[in-house]
Amino acid sequence: MNLSNHTWTDARDAETDLAILPVGSTEQHGPHAPLGVDHLAAEAIAAEAAECYADEHDADPVVAPAVPVGVAEEHRAFDGTLWVTEDTFRDYVADVCRSLAHHGFDRVVVVNGHGGNTGALREVCGRLTRDGDCYAVPFTWFDVVTPEFELGHGGPTETSLMLHLAPDLVREERYEEAAAGAGHGFGVFVDGTNLAYDFDEFSESGNLADPSPATAAEGERLLASAADACVNVLAAIDEREWKPER
Repeated sequence: MNLSNHTWTDARDAETDLAILPVGSTEQHGPHAPLGVDHLAAEAIAAEAAECYADEHDADPVVAPAVPVGVAEEHRAFDGTLWVTEDTFRDYVADVCRSLAHHGFDRVVVVNGHGGNTGALREVCGRLTRDGDCYAVPFTWFDVVTPEFELGHGGPTETSLMLHLAPDLVREERYEEAAAGAGHGFGVFVDGTNLAYDFDEFSESGNLADPSPATAAEGERLLASAADACVNVLAAIDEREWKPER
């Protein structure tokens, strides 16, 4: 049940304690992919997982509106990128989770579409759970799928997902530009130490890898795979005993 599309009385009558909160980012993904890749992916996976869960179980998880801006200052050199501090992000996510719990949706899977959010999400979900506000767990979709292509930021894997979800937003005619300026790793490493903080230090175009192998079929497969994994996590937290200390 997508909260944005239902009334307050629908939410009141929902017979579930499960919720999904999509979080992502608004940041550059090269010259060919939209700034909204991360939160569009999280929204789509959350919606698909909720629908699949409702089909397989006697419960319809509520899906909260996405948090579209995350921890993304590393992309600040590229126009259009938005970011907040980790403190702001943690506080915002925590408050949204607490408000869900206030209405009885106190088992929350936070579906994450942006790598820069992962550390903050693990911390805030742990704090919410330990403090008894709600049982929250972070789920990062690209950590659980096995992509056909290289995962790289703005590369063929993310581009494939966008070709399936929103093909009109992908500028395929810019693949050559993206490939020419692509970086080849998430940083500048010397003996395991990353010397770079910002993405423009190792990628001229803002993406990693050539996006041209991307296909909509691979994107469809990735969506299904990520949603299946999210369903498994929803089922697990629904069954898991949770004893908050209040």
